[in-house]
Amino acid sequence: MKTLKDLFLDELADMYDSERRIVKALPKMAKAATSNDLKSLFQAHLAESAGHVKTLERVFESFGSKAKGKTCEATQGLLEEGDEVIEAYEGSPAINAGLISIAQKVEHYEMASYGCLREWAGLLKNREVASLFEEILEQESDSNESLTKLARAQCNDDAMGKVEEARRTKPSVRPMASPRRLVRPVAAGRKGSRAVL
Repeated sequence: MKTLKDLFLDELADMYDSERRIVKALPKMAKAATSNDLKSLFQAHLAESAGHVKTLERVFESFGSKAKGKTCEATQGLLEEGDEVIEAYEGSPAINAGLISIAQKVEHYEMASYGCLREWAGLLKNREVASLFEEILEQESDSNESLTKLARAQCNDDAMGKVEEARRTKPSVRPMASPRRLVRPVAAGRKGSRAVL
């Protein structure tokens, strides 16, 4: 009968494959990005992901197991979707928003997986490994937040294109000029009233 440790090692193998795929995909995503800020985020996350691969190898060792990957269907599918976005939106102002979307889908998958691994490591009485996964979770969460901020500050607006930009900055209805109130003296014989035109 399989135990929580078996499940843990199975998920660990899944994430080991996932991180190695991400390390291969990020340079391609950085190259496709037209935003320098997004390129920088991808390059920073590449360094983190390479570190995660090494951390996972240490975790395998701490459980007396050799590091091995098991095809991560989820990450593989998301990265294939990323290839489709790159191909379909190359040269488009929407490319960066599309790349952020793919990157955040991957981040969310990683956060869910590392969250489970952290909890299971705790149940398996390996506090050191649980702490390592907590650090990785914080990095993934920070990366996700940085992607959200960049999308909101720049990339989503850029994706709307020049026509939409002009539409947002130019009011569709011109404001009316403020009416002038003309006051003229009342005709003789009418005391104290004034006519407003």
